[in-house]
Amino acid sequence: MAKLPVITGFGGINAAGRSSGHHGYRRMVVDALPDNQVRHTYTNLAALTGQLSKQNGRWLDARGTEVELKSHLNQLMPALSQGSLIRALENNLFNPDLLPFHRRATLAGPDQGELEFELRRKDLPTPLPSGWTLSDTDNNGNVRVRATDSFEVMLKCTREIAVHSAGQLPSGFDPASLYPARNHPRGLQLTVFAASDAINSMGIDWDSVKQKVAPDQIAVYAGSGMSQLDYNGYGGMMQARLLGKKVSSKQLPLGYAEMPADFINAYLLGNLGTTGTNVAACATFLYNLRQGIRDIQAGSHRVIIVGTSEAPLVPEIFDGFATMGALADDASLRQLDNLNENDTPNYRRACRPFGYNAGFTLAESAQCIVLFDDDLALELGANIYAGINEVFINADGFKKSIASPGLGNYISMAKAAAATKNIIGQEGLAKRSYVQAHGTGTLQNRQTESHIINRIAETFGIQDWPIAAVKSYIGHSLASSSGDQLAASLGVWAEGIIPGILTVDEIADDVDHRSIDFLLQHKEVGKQGMDAVIINSKGFGGNNASASILAPHIVEQMLTRRHGARAISNYKLLNESVMEASKAYDSSTSEGENRTIYKFDHNVLGSESIDLSTHSIAVAGLTAEISLDIENSYQDMCD
Repeated sequence: MAKLPVITGFGGINAAGRSSGHHGYRRMVVDALPDNQVRHTYTNLAALTGQLSKQNGRWLDARGTEVELKSHLNQLMPALSQGSLIRALENNLFNPDLLPFHRRATLAGPDQGELEFELRRKDLPTPLPSGWTLSDTDNNGNVRVRATDSFEVMLKCTREIAVHSAGQLPSGFDPASLYPARNHPRGLQLTVFAASDAINSMGIDWDSVKQKVAPDQIAVYAGSGMSQLDYNGYGGMMQARLLGKKVSSKQLPLGYAEMPADFINAYLLGNLGTTGTNVAACATFLYNLRQGIRDIQAGSHRVIIVGTSEAPLVPEIFDGFATMGALADDASLRQLDNLNENDTPNYRRACRPFGYNAGFTLAESAQCIVLFDDDLALELGANIYAGINEVFINADGFKKSIASPGLGNYISMAKAAAATKNIIGQEGLAKRSYVQAHGTGTLQNRQTESHIINRIAETFGIQDWPIAAVKSYIGHSLASSSGDQLAASLGVWAEGIIPGILTVDEIADDVDHRSIDFLLQHKEVGKQGMDAVIINSKGFGGNNASASILAPHIVEQMLTRRHGARAISNYKLLNESVMEASKAYDSSTSEGENRTIYKFDHNVLGSESIDLSTHSIAVAGLTAEISLDIENSYQDMCD
């Protein structure tokens, strides 16, 4: 029988805040939480953004002045609320009102005659344009230029961006300040934070895991959909010469799409096992998840880190999506709400899945999870947040437009529903499951995805299937979007509340919802009210993925059947200390402690650290060896 992949740790960062401890999820449903949970949510957000910390039992504000927690938090809460989730794009990344660009112009003298001007000699173009003659003017390196022909120049200008809304990380959060970032691209800064958060959330020391599991049975599948396109990555490599600057030696290597996995391996885990990433546009996280669970189900790996990191809030990406007509620009938002030309749109409601909408809202996010096989989870007493039943991937077939949807998502969703039914039965599927929709907020998505989900519901005899769409809170983080959906789903099992689509007043007329229920308000379901969730993701080019995720109480029932009640009792005893360690980490994050992991130039192993034999490989410092007794899968074809 296949091993069951279970989530034993998770972490990350998006516009709602930190993922571990369900803090980002709680920010989405904060208006449905009791007062103590509300205060805890905002305390963690204040600590995350450097506005609160606790030292020697005293609470301090951002200036280091001692404060009374409750009263100071009450003062901070309005700004913390406004500075999280989708909102007006802030100018710490770039100024959306003064975006630099170059305008091409042709210069010539009066009546197309001669033109004279001065330049520093070192600024002269090479080769000289046609019609230019030079003469020295002084000893300071200046020259006089006489141009007899017209010539082109690029004039430095600024413009206002058409889109001012984004799912930006909480105001004040700076991942580069948490470790020696050394001009890392922002996507890699987010990777370091997210992976650290996931590893710390486990409550199990990583070195203990490494000693228990052979190095080749650990894998990291993490990456980005669009690579690293800010100035410290590919963006700078492409721009530098055009801006009169030099290309750095880091911009090309740090720009690779799989670099998040490389950073996790080299600077957090010291991983010697499998590594890589899938690149599948907006479905990238689920593609990596499928790769990871296949390894665990097959028994080739026991520990998998699955993750994505996307930092697309750069002007060029805004330009690209806006030119496609995919983003909810300011003018379209004003038109939706019947506002005047000079009115400020309601940026908080920029993303409106399955309602009358204008496009998606670009966002940044990094999400990571830790997967164990079920045997290892019980052996180490690991926390079990959910089980991964299956992930299905299907392409769209022939397409008229590469960005248009096709048939693939019907197949992946139907398979996910069938696989979920296999575990929890028809009644469980119909009464105790729900869907985390892709729900981008575009016209095309609201029409096609609603029809797909409705057809699946009708086929499987489901009525009023609850549908959530968390992009309405945090925007569309492209490769990380289904990681955002998964983190929110884990929160539902912690608090028993499915986040409603609060940015939508009514479902659009062209949305098919005969057998499904788009939740326009939070839905109380109880911590064990949902046995499973189906996470759906649709990506440009026909990258469709749908995942069947099992609730922790369902996983416990399955593990009891497989391993027996005594094994589960032993597991729960072991889990007590692990749970306490996880709680201690969570408490420390709410007090402003930084536990970001970054081990640069740490314990670098050379050839002297490896011992080779014909049957195994031993690595210095690690107890478990790598077996070279490789099974011959083609025995029947060999002599």
